[in-house]
Amino acid sequence: MMTSGFWTAHGVAVGGPDIGVVMTLQMQHEGIAGGAAPLRAPDAPEVRTLTIGRRTIPVVGPRLRDPRLHLALIIVSVLVVGTTLLGFRLSIPQIVIPVIVCAAVEVVHRLVTTGALAWPASGMQTATSTVLIVRIVGVEHGDWMSFDGVHWMVGIAVCGLFSKYFIRTASGHVFNPSNVALVVAFLVLGAERIEPLDYWWGALDWRLALAYGTIVVGGITLCCRLDLLPMAISFWVTLAIGVGVLAALGHSMTTRWSFAPVADWHLWRTIVLSPETMIFFFFMVTDPRTTPSGRRNRVLFGVLVGAMSTLLLAPWPTEFGSKVGLLAGLTVGSLLRHPLERFSGSWGERRNGADPWRIGARPMMALAGVGAVLLFGASVAMAGAPNRASADAGDVPDGVTAALGASMTAGVELDGGVPNIAIAPDVAGLSPELATQDGAREVVDALMFNLAVEAEAVALGDPSLLEAVDHGARLVDIAAEVESAGGRQIRSVYRVDTLELGVVFPGGLQSGPNAGLRLAGQVSETTVGPDGSPGEPTERPIDVTYTLRRATGGAWLTTGTVPD
Repeated sequence: MMTSGFWTAHGVAVGGPDIGVVMTLQMQHEGIAGGAAPLRAPDAPEVRTLTIGRRTIPVVGPRLRDPRLHLALIIVSVLVVGTTLLGFRLSIPQIVIPVIVCAAVEVVHRLVTTGALAWPASGMQTATSTVLIVRIVGVEHGDWMSFDGVHWMVGIAVCGLFSKYFIRTASGHVFNPSNVALVVAFLVLGAERIEPLDYWWGALDWRLALAYGTIVVGGITLCCRLDLLPMAISFWVTLAIGVGVLAALGHSMTTRWSFAPVADWHLWRTIVLSPETMIFFFFMVTDPRTTPSGRRNRVLFGVLVGAMSTLLLAPWPTEFGSKVGLLAGLTVGSLLRHPLERFSGSWGERRNGADPWRIGARPMMALAGVGAVLLFGASVAMAGAPNRASADAGDVPDGVTAALGASMTAGVELDGGVPNIAIAPDVAGLSPELATQDGAREVVDALMFNLAVEAEAVALGDPSLLEAVDHGARLVDIAAEVESAGGRQIRSVYRVDTLELGVVFPGGLQSGPNAGLRLAGQVSETTVGPDGSPGEPTERPIDVTYTLRRATGGAWLTTGTVPD
């Protein structure tokens, strides 16, 4: 820190220890610790003073060149687009109050530790990063003035600031403040109270394209300015390879926003190309104050964080676990940052000195690289084993079909086969596999099977059969029918004129989507007497949308109906 000399700005002379405060704050504003260009006298901050009694306090305002100001503008732009166009579940108090509190904490901390009043860029950045990623369970889009969970938002953001103040080494703070606070909060509070921002923000249209443009253009511009783009790319490539291994092995995850588990290459696209993932590696992984110095070290750090994120998200069958694993990769990587720098420096000395490894160094490096990729792939496959075991456990129990078999007394069938199915465009955004006739036919077949099991449960008076095919409101309704009409045998024949597959939200937009299968036509129902003799069939028109959601493992569960 500079402790001598003077600086004159706007007629105010600043000398003695105050110039050290100002220059230190300016270095933090300009990202000097992250490798930006060195400070020059003509670019010094605009220094003013505030006199309170006999004390003169330097006042340092915001600088247009401050990278954190640029980052804040990008995040605010994403928040505006998300809350107004993409249905982000955030309220105004949830955004504003954490920013105000963190700004106040940062101002007080700077005043106490440096004796200067400085623009709280760091505190505001931590707060905006927190509110962008955290969602309070139960708050819906449109609850603009809701105070629900504001205390959690404030607590997480302030804890992030405290981690910067108190978890430090000689070279600075260890963790990205918002990252470590978010990881700890998700692990401690759990999915019952808070949840991370979804991977999927909506179907690709001009609104999502606007969000992508803001993130990508802003991220590349900021990373190029700070010479951090190679690190961001190395992270993304590593993550893409690791998640590709998971996708090839059949990894899947359940999500709030999809009516079916996200699996295979849909999983790869969802995670690797998610706007949230891009925010993570453009603006959180590349924090200049918590990354190594030197381009080679930064590239290695990006690879390390990408590998850690992949390994930590691999075991989880839910989006919550996957997202926390992704974020935790940076937390673990930050702990390994200094050992990585020491290893890299030692390796560089051996490579440039008189070392026998220099003979044939390039072939050895290539061989080591291939070995590292193979080891990484094998590690990812092993880490993802619990996920695949969970998916296998979700199939329809064999005992259900065995209990039904050929002895079914009630039944459901289609007369005349399945007509061409009209598929709504939004189906492809949630499940590309279902946006085909074969995929949509899978939903039709599942519904017919579920209706047959429901009819058999009523005929046998056995509600236990319903748990394999129904869920939520539908399970409650049909179980009540079993109680009131157990032993009634009905055979139904559907003559369907119209089949439409779309996306519906039975509990409102924020409840999560279901597959909506609309059947329009006629249904003929025949009641079978105790002696097995059929009665007279009755025919009635039908126009109803059945809602279904696929459980992990592939079984489609009927969740309810939406009358048209």
